[in-house]
Amino acid sequence: MTVPPADRTTTEPGLVPPPGCPAHTATGAGGVTRLHGAAAETDPMGLYEKLRAEHGPVAPVLLEGDVRAWLVLGYLENRDVATRSTQFSRDPRTWHGWRSGEIDPETSPLVPMIGWRPDCVCADGEEHQRLRGAVTAGLDQFDQRGIRRHITRFAHQLIDEFSESGRTELVGEFAEPLPMLVLTHLLGMPDEDAPKLVQAARDLFKATETSLASNAYVLETLKELVAAKRVLPGPDIASVLMAHPAGLTDEEVQHHLRLILLAGYETTANLMANVLRMSVTDPRFRGSLAGGQMTLPEAVEQVLWDEPPLMVCPGRWATGDTTLGGQEIKAGDMLLLGLAAGNVDQSVRQDPSTRVHHNRAHLSFSAGAHECPGQDIGRVIADTGIDILLTRLPDISLAVPESELTWRSSTWARHLTALPVKFAPRAPEGRDLPAPLPVPPPPTTGMPTAPRLPESPPRVSWRARLRRFLRIR
Repeated sequence: MTVPPADRTTTEPGLVPPPGCPAHTATGAGGVTRLHGAAAETDPMGLYEKLRAEHGPVAPVLLEGDVRAWLVLGYLENRDVATRSTQFSRDPRTWHGWRSGEIDPETSPLVPMIGWRPDCVCADGEEHQRLRGAVTAGLDQFDQRGIRRHITRFAHQLIDEFSESGRTELVGEFAEPLPMLVLTHLLGMPDEDAPKLVQAARDLFKATETSLASNAYVLETLKELVAAKRVLPGPDIASVLMAHPAGLTDEEVQHHLRLILLAGYETTANLMANVLRMSVTDPRFRGSLAGGQMTLPEAVEQVLWDEPPLMVCPGRWATGDTTLGGQEIKAGDMLLLGLAAGNVDQSVRQDPSTRVHHNRAHLSFSAGAHECPGQDIGRVIADTGIDILLTRLPDISLAVPESELTWRSSTWARHLTALPVKFAPRAPEGRDLPAPLPVPPPPTTGMPTAPRLPESPPRVSWRARLRRFLRIR
């Protein structure tokens, strides 16, 4: 298995720099390689290998606005940075770029990705443990069997909408709406908020000129959700965060909901698209699934090795001068975890074509104290949703030549834009909507037990709006 071909990447409409713009140039001042712009978006994996050949396991790079950073390419170096929080802090206020004027916090599209927030991602030590404990409690209240029940019903509903046609586009009609349906249900968000939140979440990861406005919209929407849950708590993550003994403020709850929404949706949707692409384009991959040589969860792990849903993860900041991968790192320097590059480091994978589906030692969910707390929910959404799709449509196949598939890229991730498929038409199964989640146990802080929320209204019109927002233009 290999990553997508380099020559089929596309950029978002209207975001291609004009001829002569510096963004077309692959390097900036001093010949430092840019990790953004048309050149970097064309072949990110090729760029990582070029940087590895020139600089070794740690390379100097430039982000949007030619902001300086170190990209960690080596597997061992990535684990070292991710697990040594005393040397490499998660608190972005450590960065010297704020003081030097290297970035304008009011206008830079990087701020939503590297700016400080009152959440566990931007904290270390005891503060991180306090905040992380609340997040873990919010996620752990739903056992996998209960989550699978909701994923199963949502997946069947989505498949029912295209099963009679014999054709569909799996990215916009399945891989992207399914994680959002599940996450909005778990977070306790109103249905009508979801379509615009999806648009805003995707915009944040592209680091465009509208990223700041998108971030503000997400935060304002979640602020309204927190206020509503203070009045009427329910069986959802938002209510559990507010009732947790850690005593999160409303602002902390708001930012942790943002974290779960953005990280959970983006990574799971991208992971599902990558697994589905392999299922319809790689006969060996599909044959291993059909023949029982590889289970679907193992197939997901293989794709996590080969095509991490997040290719570059921001960020870490050096707390003092140190040496890493032969490079002199200064106090306050920014480091980026090169998850995709680390996963193909020859120190751990001498032959990238060798199957590693039985191994979870990849970097796709980071490592150490900040390893993704929601990774098991992402896995169960991908496993369950794809299994249902392939079971109901076992004859599914690619509807266009593989060479016509295209991707869009940003500094942080690469996305398949569309996956047209065909299959024998089948009648819908008419699955019911999922029942409300069970009420969580009474909180230990003296708050009254959360009342059971009324049944949700039908989601048919909501899904139609969501598909319209998600459709690749």
